[in-house]
Parts: sequence; structure tokens; C-alpha cells
Amino acid sequence: MSKVPVLVTGGAGYIGSHAVLALRDAGWTVAVIDDLSTGTKYLVPDDVPFYEGNVADRELVQRIIAEQGIGAIMHFAGSIVVPESVEKPLDYYRNNTVASHALVSTAIDAGVRHIVFSSTAAVYGEPERVPVDESVAKIPINPYGASKLMTERMLEDSAAAYPMNYAALRYFNVSGADPEGRSGQVGKGSTHLIKVAVETAVGKRDHIDVYGTDYPTEDGSCVRDYIHVSDLVAAHLKALERLIEKPEENLVLNLGYGRGLSVIEVLDALERVTGKPIRREIKGRRAGDPPNLISSNKALLSTLDWSARYADIDTILTHALEWERKLQSRNWE
Repeated sequence: MSKVPVLVTGGAGYIGSHAVLALRDAGWTVAVIDDLSTGTKYLVPDDVPFYEGNVADRELVQRIIAEQGIGAIMHFAGSIVVPESVEKPLDYYRNNTVASHALVSTAIDAGVRHIVFSSTAAVYGEPERVPVDESVAKIPINPYGASKLMTERMLEDSAAAYPMNYAALRYFNVSGADPEGRSGQVGKGSTHLIKVAVETAVGKRDHIDVYGTDYPTEDGSCVRDYIHVSDLVAAHLKALERLIEKPEENLVLNLGYGRGLSVIEVLDALERVTGKPIRREIKGRRAGDPPNLISSNKALLSTLDWSARYADIDTILTHALEWERKLQSRNWE
């Protein structure tokens, strides 16, 4: 299998920066485009070509593809906050769907043959069954999920019409940080449970809000499938290898561990890891939050040569904590 140069969109963001590290560690040539609206430049290694700009800028994307000889794209750029998508739906359709259209069409015109797309379990909405497999009805309950599903459909139709293939990888709850401490989440108003929890643990926040304790779950709080970010990006590399090896094949896969933890269980685990109490305040439900979202990862395990390395919640929390302490010691924001 030939290792083509890869453009990582949103490569200065949380997941994108981990993908850059994983690609470089595995010997791939990488370039990054990021508009730095939520990304952080110092997460991109100094020797990786970096272009500041938006993926909707066709002229810029064309130039990057030509200058770097790009043969594949890992597409992480976009907006990801569910409650915000309910408040600002048009922003999400612009940033996720319209911008993805510009990127995909530019890439196809330039001869790029492989696209790995950062999708989401939010495409399932409130799924008819749990664990959720890829065949479950896709009925998003918020604009974030809807905007991602539209991009999936765009890729499906494009692969049928043009000489390209794609992987749509539906994330469950991404968490943790690089085990070597090279990257992690950098705030900027993060709403991710584990990020907010470790910020509370190191004193950056004085409490954590628990949104809803009246869901139809064992302890009343939302249940999610938390996957370590390094395991997640490892699956991206395996997916890219598969696309190159089998150019006639497309992939649509859940990325999760196939087991769930409630908000309260995660906070209890953090107290166990730190040996300190985490102050909690109970709030009402947030708009667009389904009660129970757990993956079936059978298709992932049977399709790709991938296995989890960091599936223990204590490991996930420990890596997130180590990164948060590093941020705090360096006064990074």
C-alpha cells in the first residue's frame, strides 16, 4: 500500500491534531488546514506544513493539494456543539454541510481519491435500539447531527458518480489525550463532559453542571460511549489504509467501545482517580441530548485491523488530567 500525502482539515483542533500525530508516527506525509476559530496552532508540529484558512476557500484548497501533492483528506473541520447547533442552525449547515460541499467538490476536481470524514453518532438521533449499529434509522434530533448526515449522503452520492471513495466514521464520545502529552483538548468553551470534569478537578472551574438526572437510565443521567482519542484516530489510519487498498469500497463505521457510562459514573470515576470530591450542580436537561447512546462496534472490529488500547475509563481520565495539568502549568488557553 502506497502512503499518499494526507491533508488534515481542522488539524489544529482536538481530534485533528491527534490524527496529525498518528499519521506522522506511522510515516505518512501530512499537511494541515485550519481557520483557528476553535483550533490552536501550537498543537500542530513545527515541521508540518500549516495553512490558515477555511476549507470552503476553494482557491486555497486547490493550492494546498497542488503544493503538497495531496492524495487523501481527513476531514475534521466543522462545528460540533449540540446545544449551539439548536440555537444557531444556519451556522452549522454553513460550517459543516456547505463547507464540506466546497471541500469535496474541490478535492474531486483536483484528483483526490480518498476522503475520511469525521461524522457522529448524532446522525442516529434517539436510536430505536441500543447498542446502535450502522443500520439503525438515521433521524437526527439536532442540526449538528443533520448537518453531518447531509455530508455523509453527499459523499455516498459522489463516490457513486466520481473516481473516489470515502469512509464516514461515526464518533461516539471522544475523550482523553495523547498518552505522550503532545496534544489534548484546549478549552475555548468546551462542553465535553470529561474536559469540563478535569478542568473542575484542577481548579479551573469550581463545579461541574450535570444536565438532567431524570432520564430513563439507571441513575437518571445521560449514558454515553466514551472512546479514547488515540484509539479513535488509530481507526482513521486503518480506514485510510483500507480505502487505498480497496478503491472500489466505501466504509461507514461506528467508532466506540460498545459500552456506556453515565455522567454520574464518569464523575465518580474521576473522584476515584484524583482522590478528591468533584462538586456537582444539578441542572435541567439540555436541548438535543438523547438519554442513551452506546455503539455497536461489531462492524468496526470485523472490517478493520483495529483494537482498543486505552478503553479503561481510569486511563482516559488520567490522560485527560495529565494534559489539563500541562495546560495549567504553561498558562495555555
